[in-house]
Amino acid sequence: MPRKPIGVLALQGDFELHRKSLEDLGRSVLEVRAPAQLARVRGLIIPGGESTTVGKLLISSGLADAICKRSEAGTLALFGTCMGVILLAKNIQNRHKGQYSLDLLDITVERNAYGRQVDSFEADLPVRGMGLNGTPFRAVFIRAPKILATGPGVETLAEFDGSPVLIRQNNILGATFHPEITVDTGIHKAFCEMADK
Repeated sequence: MPRKPIGVLALQGDFELHRKSLEDLGRSVLEVRAPAQLARVRGLIIPGGESTTVGKLLISSGLADAICKRSEAGTLALFGTCMGVILLAKNIQNRHKGQYSLDLLDITVERNAYGRQVDSFEADLPVRGMGLNGTPFRAVFIRAPKILATGPGVETLAEFDGSPVLIRQNNILGATFHPEITVDTGIHKAFCEMADK
């Protein structure tokens, strides 16, 4: 039986590199812009971008309700990267007026916590769990959010400077960095395996 495709939210932002990472793993990929497309996938990546803009597009497209219903029912795995972590978070420290959140991931997050684009950096992170077994992953942080607190059901898989940067809560994976920028597809592979379950 063929596996369902993995979806990449393609409303705005850095979705094309996620698509390439998935295709490099031999996965079929569907760019998701409407609920009908979401219904065809088993997992959805929410990429980096501009959180206020994407939040508004999630609401106007009808995807916000569809994502929440499927995630809460356990029929959709989610992977938020950079902005995606902000959109998934229950608490946003420096929330703009009108800033939307899917309110699914039990974390408190601070937007742009590491500074502007010129303050971007890379770090080798040992990743625990998900079959990665402490393997270092070269993480790229660009205008990255910082996870300030995690709820009791959230597992920390990698840290940088004492803060969680890769986390998992049930069927949701979150990374404050950009795994799609590197050639290492290990985290994408782990998400696909999570979605297939």
